[in-house]
Order: sequence, then C-alpha cells, then structure tokens
Amino acid sequence: MFNKTDDDLTKMGAVITTREIQQEPELWEEAWQNYQATKATITEFLEKIENEFNEPVRVIFTGAGSSAYVGDTAAPYLTENGDRKRFRFEAIDTTKIVSTPKQYLEKDTPTLLVSFARSGNSPESVATVDIAEKYVRHLYQLTITCAPEGKLAQHAQSDENNLVLMQPARSNDKGFAMTGSFSCMLLTALLVFDVKHTDDQKESYVKAISKMGHEVIDRVDEIQKIVDTDFERIVYLGSGALGGLTRETQLKVLELTAGQKATVFDTSMGFRHGPKSFVNEKTLLFDFVSNEAYTRQYDVDILDEVAGDEIAPVVMGVGVKSDNNFAGANFTFANGNDQIPDGYMAFPDVMFGQTVALLSSIKVNNTPDTPSATGTVNRVVKGVTIHDFKG
Repeated sequence: MFNKTDDDLTKMGAVITTREIQQEPELWEEAWQNYQATKATITEFLEKIENEFNEPVRVIFTGAGSSAYVGDTAAPYLTENGDRKRFRFEAIDTTKIVSTPKQYLEKDTPTLLVSFARSGNSPESVATVDIAEKYVRHLYQLTITCAPEGKLAQHAQSDENNLVLMQPARSNDKGFAMTGSFSCMLLTALLVFDVKHTDDQKESYVKAISKMGHEVIDRVDEIQKIVDTDFERIVYLGSGALGGLTRETQLKVLELTAGQKATVFDTSMGFRHGPKSFVNEKTLLFDFVSNEAYTRQYDVDILDEVAGDEIAPVVMGVGVKSDNNFAGANFTFANGNDQIPDGYMAFPDVMFGQTVALLSSIKVNNTPDTPSATGTVNRVVKGVTIHDFKG
C-alpha cells in the first residue's frame, strides 16, 4: 500500500490517509525537535504553576474522540512516570465535561486543563474551555493542537495562563481519520510530563520508535496477509497505557470501514469478563504486549487463553521480543527492545493499528480519505448544540 503511486492511491480514495500514516516517523522526530526548542518555556510555565500552590495540581487531559484517547493513553503512563508530587493525572473526555461539568470539574482544586485538539474547532472542546474558565477558581491551561488558526489556539493567545504547544504543520491531518495528529499530540504530552527519563533517554526512544514506524511501512505486506484473512470482527487488547491505546486503534477500524467491521477494545485482564464472548470464527485479535515484565505476563496469558480456545483464526501479539513471549503468532518489531517504556511503544503500535484499519477499509471497498459516504460522521463534528452553563 505504501509503495503505490499517488495516482493509484487517488483512484482508491486513499492517498491522503496513506501518506499521512507513512510520514508519522518523520513527524515524531519533528515533534521532538519542537519540544527541545520550547523546553525552557514549558519549564518556566510549569514552575509558575508549582510555585503558586502548595498541593499537587490536578491535570486533566481532555479532548473528544481520538483526542480524548490521547489522554487515555498518556494518563496511566504519566501516573507512573510523571511528577506525582506536583501533579495528579486524569483523562476526562470533553463530551463528559460539557454535559455534566459538576461531576468532573472541582471548583476549588487547582487545575491544569490540557486540551488535545487537531483543529481546535470541535464544539465540545471550545465549550470545555469556556466552562472550566467559568467554574474552576484556579485554572491554568496547556493547549496542544495542530492548527494555529483554530479557535482553541486563537483563544489561548490572550491568556498568560494558557500555553500553546503547536504540533508539526503536517500533523494537521487532511484525511478524515486522525493519525499523525493523534501520535504527535501524545508524544508531546509524554515529553512534557515524563520526569522519570532524561532528555537523552527520550531522544533515544524517539529514534527507536521512528525506526519501528518505518518497519511498519516496510512490512506492510505482512499486515496485508493478516487483513486478507476472512474476518468480520477485530479485537484490540492491552494493559495500562497500551490498554488506553486500544480505544484509538479500534476506532480507526470503525471509522475507515464505516462500521462494516465490528470492533471491541479492552484490557488484557478485563477481556475475559464477558467481552470475550465477542470472539467468533471470523475474529482477528491483537494484544499490544507490555514491556513491563510483570504486566506482560497478563498480556501473554490472555493470548494463550484465546489461542487455546481455537476459535479465532488470528490471535497475535504486537510488540518486541523479551524473556516472556506469546508462543503463537507475533508482529515483533526488530528495531525495538524491551527497555523502551510502554508509553513510547504506543507509537509503533498505533501505526500498526492504523495500517490494519487502512487495509481493512480498502478490503470492504471503502475510501479511507472519505469513509462516511452518508455524511453522518464528519472530520470535525457537526450538529452539536452547546447549552448555556450557569455555573
């Protein structure tokens, strides 16, 4: 797929999405450079927040759809690897905050609202900022977005307590599905808040994930063979940060196939508690296997269990080789190692998932660049009525 000409991809309605997935490893390198260039500003901003309060600041990662799933992936990782003395990390969708703000916002708790947004124009994202500014007494904001002309970025310009971190220009996806925008915003969040690892370590991780991303591109024929299987359903499993990532990878399949392939996501431990009923003889099951040795045991356990049921035609671990590996089928990244933290393994993993979704879209004769033929689902959500919040 990645080796096809632009003309061929255009005829398939797939040129935008294919090229946007293909360029992600380069975008990650650019996001790293952007972080390095703005690190002093970021440090000053976070120290200002720390100096104002004598208690941990509540950090809310928020967004809608894929932007929300950035937070779902980042929050568990940063709870372990962030500065817990200074920050308390949570992921809360904008859709939840807008509809029930008093159930999610704390009026008197110092809060740093981190908004993830590709365009910055989604009604819920704009409304979340408005509601938080009205309701939370001590509010700072970090706006991580891909569009400088978007409403969120423009709004932040007049607020000294709102720092904007722009993502690489090419990460502002033109395709329907979020790809580079998702991964660049996630990487920026990890780079900003991960204090357990040094900048030298972070740089090594970015180089490693970039190589693994290129590996997905080079091994697309292997992924094509998986998608060529006669299937109707896809399951994504993982633990911790990679469990959060499963929400994004299953959504890509739903979006790009316009719901023609059914999907579920869950944690490796949670799957056997009912959702495992989803598996039938036309199911592909993938588990993003953790690099944390303790956690990895549970990922391998569920792979062993589902494979032992002998129902699903494809049961596959996705990750790198370690001392404990699934004995069945694996998509193993040759350019990675088990010392790379799970938060950073999310990047080659998500590229694998995006590629599965892209190829699945073509398989069902859909057009990945414009997958919703009915127009009921849009690149930027439409038809949302935002009701006035009195506080």
